[in-house]
Amino acid sequence: MTPRYIAIEGPIGAGKSTLAKKLAEDLNARLILESIEENPFLPEFYKDRRKHALKTQILFLINRYQQQKELLQQDLFANTVVCDYLFSKDRIFAAVNLTKDELFIYEKIYSLLDTQLPKPDLVVFLQASIDVLKKHIKQRGLAYEKAIGSSYLEELCEAYNRFFFSYAETPLLTVNISDLDFVKNKTDYENLLREILSTKRGNRHYLSIGK
Repeated sequence: MTPRYIAIEGPIGAGKSTLAKKLAEDLNARLILESIEENPFLPEFYKDRRKHALKTQILFLINRYQQQKELLQQDLFANTVVCDYLFSKDRIFAAVNLTKDELFIYEKIYSLLDTQLPKPDLVVFLQASIDVLKKHIKQRGLAYEKAIGSSYLEELCEAYNRFFFSYAETPLLTVNISDLDFVKNKTDYENLLREILSTKRGNRHYLSIGK
């Protein structure tokens, strides 16, 4: 049976939104995309992470909460929902960017909000090499992302891997896309789609056929 609520995750440039859009179209699902542009602090954050981290993170947390809260006001079982982020991933960025004191405050707020939100039936975690991430970031050409350095991407990837290594909130499918092209290669996409729609549960890793 098709998961009713699918969340796509991965570091910056992993292809979350691209995969979410393709899945939503093929599954005739409701698509939920993170509203990155609604955080006016993001360009400042990439210029000076330390100075602008807390306000950027708190606003992301609030925006994501409000967006996820809307799901509770609708019938999740009427249509499949595909979202290009997982609410709890907010903690990954908080752990990377906030000081110890800031993180203490953040976690207090997060714990109040998280218990009120629905959990996905499946999380798809997209892993990729730093070179692939940088390539994707360059291709989409967002001005404020030009300030993203390799060191930050490496730190972020390590944080993502740690987070999902012990992740147990929902079923998880980990996919390394470094040798996949689910945009241009139809076979790659169809094989990945088949695995996503599989009835297998628990935490599993997808190995691309023939790669």
